[in-house]
Amino acid sequence: MTFTLNRRGLALAALAGATLAGTAKAEGTSAADLVRLSRQRRDPDVVLPLWPGTPPGGEGLAVKDLVIDHGPVGGPPDRSADGVAMPTLAFFRSASPGPRATILVIPGGGYTNVWFDKEGYEIARWLNTTGVHAAVLTYRLPAEGWKNGPDVPLQDAQRAMRLLRHKAKTWAVDGGRIGIIGFSAGGHLAASLLTRHDAAVYQPVDEADTLPAGPQLACLAYPVISMDESLTHAGSRQHLLGNAPTAAQVTAYSPDQTVRAGTCPTFLFHAADDGAVPVGNSLAMFQALRRQNVATEMHIFESGGHGFALREIPGRPAEPWPDLYHRWLGRHGFV
Repeated sequence: MTFTLNRRGLALAALAGATLAGTAKAEGTSAADLVRLSRQRRDPDVVLPLWPGTPPGGEGLAVKDLVIDHGPVGGPPDRSADGVAMPTLAFFRSASPGPRATILVIPGGGYTNVWFDKEGYEIARWLNTTGVHAAVLTYRLPAEGWKNGPDVPLQDAQRAMRLLRHKAKTWAVDGGRIGIIGFSAGGHLAASLLTRHDAAVYQPVDEADTLPAGPQLACLAYPVISMDESLTHAGSRQHLLGNAPTAAQVTAYSPDQTVRAGTCPTFLFHAADDGAVPVGNSLAMFQALRRQNVATEMHIFESGGHGFALREIPGRPAEPWPDLYHRWLGRHGFV
């Protein structure tokens, strides 16, 4: 297999330790069954506003919550939040007893919206079947007029992690086993949380904000990583940083440029033919993590395009990703 990479010079030899996955079928539950399970119409157990009042930087702002269902009549919902005035944390409790590992699910949407069914609720329902709690973050969009717009999604991600730890006893969450999984632009937000979980991007509002925001494990699914024009997803960059970001902003908001030693173990997957978010984003993050000796696993599937989540994997090269990810969670003590 030949990789044609951009001027960063990411070479195939740098992928030592990563898995180049073909068309092997996942073991265990079939992909079709995963899709069926994930589409069962089960509402969250709790939907909690992230902030006790107006979110940071929203004073005088007239943003309205707007949800659009793109799904066919009579079919599974396929909703996106196209305006987010009040970000939320939707908690899905596993049926397994006792304090459980929990995954914060961060859907994508190019920082223009948040696709909380396909890359949110459906992922959470599947995680519940593995014995893991899940919580879906519907985060604010940075181009809707919030003060300090580029940090608005990270404010919400940090707050979500802190609330999960604050609610640990009430929700039977094991506060020492909280991970994240982010898709597309949600992968950029998850990667930003990896590298900037302790950045002071908002003023504390209550005792929950005394708790750490860092995850113990991370999964980045076909993620936007770089803000460099040669590699980025143009829409995500424009909505996050505007039309003319400075060189300093491009570096600061590219998680591959800010990875530190001690970052938690990270799992990545991407399709080689992704026409929206170039696979070089995952390759760049993999290299950056390995340079800091972070435990990292990556799977590049031959084809699959962008945004496949669970819905579009049956019979396709990316079909094994849920099983691969589940095994990885097990190796790290989450299941």
